[in-house]
Amino acid sequence: MANIKKSLPNNVQGPFFVDSTCINCDTCRQLATNVFADDGEYSYVFHQPQNVQDEREAFRALLACPTASIGIVGKNKAAEVRDDFPMSMEDGVYYCGFNSEKSFGGNSYFIQHPEGNWLIDSPRYLSFLVNKFEAMGGIRYIFLTHQDDIADSDQYAKKFGAERIIHSRDAKKIPDAEHLLEGDDPVLFRPDFLIIPTPGHTRGHSVLLYKNKYLFSGDHLWWSRRTERLGASKSVCWYSWPEQVRSMEKLLHYSFEWVLPGHGRRAHYSTQMMKSELASLVDSMHRQ
Repeated sequence: MANIKKSLPNNVQGPFFVDSTCINCDTCRQLATNVFADDGEYSYVFHQPQNVQDEREAFRALLACPTASIGIVGKNKAAEVRDDFPMSMEDGVYYCGFNSEKSFGGNSYFIQHPEGNWLIDSPRYLSFLVNKFEAMGGIRYIFLTHQDDIADSDQYAKKFGAERIIHSRDAKKIPDAEHLLEGDDPVLFRPDFLIIPTPGHTRGHSVLLYKNKYLFSGDHLWWSRRTERLGASKSVCWYSWPEQVRSMEKLLHYSFEWVLPGHGRRAHYSTQMMKSELASLVDSMHRQ
């Protein structure tokens, strides 16, 4: 729970605050853009909620924060907002919330599918989420984009008897995963579910393309708040930037409308605009 005695000095006066345990993971800024901002080292409250929607989004951020660094002075309505998670996006695709510190606050997602539900990367293991997933039909597969965002996937796998999928190059932490991907060729794992190896950020990074519409991109690709364009960063590329550039070029051969990243903002464009944005990103990556 956030400590008012550790409240950051740049929080504006009012009920919501961020304390110095913040790891600057961006979760709160994604969920409540009108309330939280980045000072380069921490997130902070730059504007207190002015309406019901802003307040609800701030409480969502409080719940999702992986380090419990967001606090409230006064009535805490978080319990009233908790049922917003998993948060529906469209077409049976959900953002889980309750981001895990183990994956530096990485986002995780849930797909409700008639042939078995999927969890993409992992939120914190919480009885609340377990109950929600059970009510939505359980979890059949857990797709892990890379080794950094495994979080509590083993607990969810054990609870639901789910099969974990990860590339063998990134399987050191879960060598007993039920499905180990090999090589760099795309794998149509199930109808509607295409797995595309995208080495670069890590050696075994992979993305998941669902229904040729939703790209679950892990730490490979995101929407940048700074440039307001699709982005990728050489500074957080742990394996090979040239490989990441080649992997990004590979995505130009596919069609999708959504980029759903582990870190960074989600992006939603028309298929044509997404391809154009991606081509521009590839050009800029080559220049780097």
